[in-house]
Amino acid sequence: MSRRFVVEADGGSRGNPGPAGYGALVRDADTGRVLAERAASVGRATNNVAEYGGLVAGLQAALDLDASADVEVRMDSKLVVEQMSGRWKIKHPDMQKLAVQAREIARRLGSVRYTWVPRAQNGAADALANSAMDGRPVHRDLAAEPTVVEDDVQPAAEPAPPVTTVTHLLRHGRTEHTPERRYSGRNDLPLSATGRAEAEAAAVRAKELGIEVVVASPLRRTRETAEVVAGALGLPVDLDDDLVELDFGDLEGLTGAEAQQRHPLAARRFMSDVTVAAPGGESVADVSRRVARARARLLERHAGKTVLLVSHVTPIKLMLAAGLGVGDEVVHRVFLEAASLSTVAWSSDGRTSVRVVNDTAHLR
Repeated sequence: MSRRFVVEADGGSRGNPGPAGYGALVRDADTGRVLAERAASVGRATNNVAEYGGLVAGLQAALDLDASADVEVRMDSKLVVEQMSGRWKIKHPDMQKLAVQAREIARRLGSVRYTWVPRAQNGAADALANSAMDGRPVHRDLAAEPTVVEDDVQPAAEPAPPVTTVTHLLRHGRTEHTPERRYSGRNDLPLSATGRAEAEAAAVRAKELGIEVVVASPLRRTRETAEVVAGALGLPVDLDDDLVELDFGDLEGLTGAEAQQRHPLAARRFMSDVTVAAPGGESVADVSRRVARARARLLERHAGKTVLLVSHVTPIKLMLAAGLGVGDEVVHRVFLEAASLSTVAWSSDGRTSVRVVNDTAHLR
């Protein structure tokens, strides 16, 4: 009977194109045990090229383990999954070359099939890709079983119960941009008088939530909101650069109508495709990758705690998307008021639960 492997693969680019890297791992399909890990830089490339690099590395690792194995490849890139499944055409020349490599390796395996999974279910490969982009390549083969002397065999320990980390996601209070719904990204506007009052109302509500840690974006509006709430709780504020708002580039400070008038094509493409960057700025997908890094750090450092995360519209929506296990496109289908609260619980066994979205009861 053929062995069955699961390959989890991902890739990323800080800039798209920019410094890029991939991550991949091979699991035993029956036990879930990790048998091999791969992570490496690919120089300057796009997200999609890096994702193909992860696919090739994961398939090669599976081939090295057992050429007769049946393999399921799981990736959160719908593009790669659809292209490798033969349903979409591959137009990019670099991706075409990597797809040929992947198919050549796949032909030498027992069988290969491709499955799309939500980003939240591909965290291990994403972490490896980020390790590569941080300059920490990985090449580990973990399949070799240690020799066990029969007299030394101990009864298996009971698995530890899962640990749940609760994150309360607070959008900052109002600034002068908020009432007119202007694109507000990397500016350093302070809270308005109304925004300050909203932060104080959120602080009253926060006292009921059992918060143990406060983490915030370092931009002024989020920092001021976090300081008001943390001060009421007697807690310090930890700042995380990966929680800053999307960089809207040339759209910064414009209303939606003004953006359509001044940058009609660029604004329309940006709003219709999460992989397209705002002119001179970032894409939703770019923000999603750094929010995933922030989430991984938070769940590692504050496992089992109740955390208040003070951030902006886009990062909070992407945290909700990860909690729901849906794609980044959901950012265009969720509305968040200034100083609203949302809540996601993350279990160490991989389960997530979105408990609250856009709660503004404390502002009434």
